[in-house]
Amino acid sequence: MLRAAGLVIQIESPKVDEDSLKAALMADAASPRDVADTLAEAKARKLGQRHPGEMVLGCDQVLDHDGDILSKPETREAAREQLHRLRGQTHRLLSAAVLYHEAQPIWRHVGTARLTMRDFSDSYLEAYLDRNWPDLATSVGGYKLETEGVRLFARIEGNHFTILGLPLIELLTYLSNRGTIPA
Repeated sequence: MLRAAGLVIQIESPKVDEDSLKAALMADAASPRDVADTLAEAKARKLGQRHPGEMVLGCDQVLDHDGDILSKPETREAAREQLHRLRGQTHRLLSAAVLYHEAQPIWRHVGTARLTMRDFSDSYLEAYLDRNWPDLATSVGGYKLETEGVRLFARIEGNHFTILGLPLIELLTYLSNRGTIPA
C-alpha cells in the first residue's frame, strides 16, 4: 500500500513476541484498541532502536468480536470456527500504526472499521475454505476482503485501507503536514 501510494520504503520484520505480549495485555484486561496500539508500538520501537535516524512504521491489526480478540487462524479448522462464529455478526477491525523517529514515537493512529457478515450457508463456508485455504492463514479473522472474502459480508463501515491493515489516509496526511512527503 505504501509503495502504491508513491512512498519509497524498506520492509524489515521486527523480532517481537506478539503472542506473549498479546497474552500479557489480555491478562491485564487491555482493550482490543490498546492491544493493537501496543503491538504496533512494540514493532516500531524495536526497529526504531536499530534505525534511530530513520522514520520507522510499526503496524498491527486486531479483530474485536464482542470484546474477544480473534487472531490469524493457524489451521483450516480454526478458520472454519472463526468464520462460523462471525457469521451473521458484526465485528470491528482495529488497525494501529505507530511512527517512530529518533527512537521516539512521533505519531500514532488506530483506525476502526465495522463489518457485518451475512448469514452464509455451511456449504458455502466449506467451499470458500476449499478455494482459499491456506491463504487465509495470513489474515486476522480468516478472510481477505480484497479477494473472495468480500462475499462473506452484508455491510461494511469504515475506510478500506483500515480494513486492509493500515490507516493509510491518516498516515499520508500526517507525513504531508509534517513535510516528509510533498503536499
